[in-house]
Amino acid sequence: MKLNYRLQAAHQPEQGLPVVFIHGLFGSLDNLGGLARPLGENHRTLQIDLRNHGLSPHAPTMRYDEMEQDVMALLDALLIERCIVIGHSMGGKVAMTLRAQAPGRIARAVVIDMAPVAYEVRSHDAIFTALARVSNAGVTQRSEAARLMEQDIDDASTVQFLLKSFHQGHWRFDVKSIAHNYADIIGWRTQAPWPGPVLFIRDGNSPYLDDRYRDQIRQQFPTLALTWWPALAIGCMPKSPRRYCAPSRVFWRRVKPAEAVSHCRRPRR
Repeated sequence: MKLNYRLQAAHQPEQGLPVVFIHGLFGSLDNLGGLARPLGENHRTLQIDLRNHGLSPHAPTMRYDEMEQDVMALLDALLIERCIVIGHSMGGKVAMTLRAQAPGRIARAVVIDMAPVAYEVRSHDAIFTALARVSNAGVTQRSEAARLMEQDIDDASTVQFLLKSFHQGHWRFDVKSIAHNYADIIGWRTQAPWPGPVLFIRDGNSPYLDDRYRDQIRQQFPTLALTWWPALAIGCMPKSPRRYCAPSRVFWRRVKPAEAVSHCRRPRR
């Protein structure tokens, strides 16, 4: 599958490996633009639309090994032999699958608001109901779609995030395929330990990366750094992306692949 992407050269003399950005569920490559822009000062950046999202093709299945193969095929086509990968939410699991299947290609990984675990709770059912409500109503304006979605979704920022993918009366993501593959999306196959450095960043308000999963994370990523970041905006669009990028910059500039970084801390305020 040929994924849609945005590849940009570094604005200043390049100082390191290309950085690949992988969005989360119901997202698109634009969601991580707030991170790609400041990091693009000294790195080539590659933003990707995963299958069934954005402008990439739709497919009936969405297993993580398939999404990893999609991304790897794109890296091959662009002649990117080694890179840093940043994945948010579902994209974090794609990033972790990449390091398992092609460890020599991934120098470092940053995983935002996601753990390498199978989640038992279906936390997106209200979203699926809202998306179906909009589709069944046949509305074409975002304002009309927003009013319908607010019947099922209380959080206004979630509604606005989803509406970024609503164009001319249609969802750019494949709702049917995502719903059909939801068990695979929230699932996870435990991976063999990987000694390379991984930074996990937790949204301070999110349950997806909390202390319940610490042992499972360390079993698969014994060389890790873990930090909390308060109140990330949905879609990973923080108000101050340059400040938010600080943990990632320090992580991949100072940590060598063979070094162990096993600590757990909260950022200074």
